[in-house]
Amino acid sequence: MHVEEKFTPQTWPESPEQATLEGKNKFLGFWFFLGGETVLFASLFATYIALKDKVPSPDHALAKDLFELPLVFMMTMLLLTSSLTSVFAMYHMKNYNFKRMQAWLLFTVILGLAFLGCEIYEFNHYYHEYKHTFTSSAFGSSFYMLVGFHGAHVVFGLSWIVTLMVRNAKRGLNLYNAPKFYLASLYWHFIDVVWVFIFTVVYLMGMVG
Repeated sequence: MHVEEKFTPQTWPESPEQATLEGKNKFLGFWFFLGGETVLFASLFATYIALKDKVPSPDHALAKDLFELPLVFMMTMLLLTSSLTSVFAMYHMKNYNFKRMQAWLLFTVILGLAFLGCEIYEFNHYYHEYKHTFTSSAFGSSFYMLVGFHGAHVVFGLSWIVTLMVRNAKRGLNLYNAPKFYLASLYWHFIDVVWVFIFTVVYLMGMVG
C-alpha cells in the first residue's frame, strides 16, 4: 500500500526516479536485467555474422540481394525519433508535468508502431519476392532470429509504456510510478541502441557484401 503524497513542480524531487529506496532497487534490478539482455543480443549478433553467407545454393538470396536502404533508413529514423520523444517525456516527468509526459509517450508509441509496421512489410516482402524465410537457409534463420527478436523487444517495450500510461492516467505522477516510467524510457533507449547495431552489422555490412 503506497500513500500518494501531493507534489507541486516546486516540491517535486530533482531526481524522482531515485528519490526512494524502492526506486533505487528498481534501478539495480534493471541493470542486472539489461546485462543479461546485452549478452543475449551479443550471442545473436555473433551467430548472424557467422551464418550470414550460408545459403544452400547460389540461387538463394544473399544479404546484398535482399536489403533496401531507403526502407531500412526510414525504419531507423522512426526508431531514433521515438527515442528523442521519450527523452522529452522524461524531461516533463522530472518537471512534474504529467500531461505533457503522457503526450510525448504517446508520440513514442505511435513511432514505435510505425516501425513495427515497416518491419512487418519488410519481412512480407522478403517472403513473397525472394522466398526468404526462417527455414530457407542458415542465413535466413540467423537473420529472422536477430531482427525478429529485436522486433519482439519493441512489442514488449510498447506494451510496457502503454500499460504505464493507462494504469496511471488518473493517478498522475508520484514517487512510486516515476521510477517505472523512467526505466521504461531507458529500456526503449536500449532497444534503439540495439537497432543501431543491427542497422550497421546486418544492413550496411550486408549491402557491402
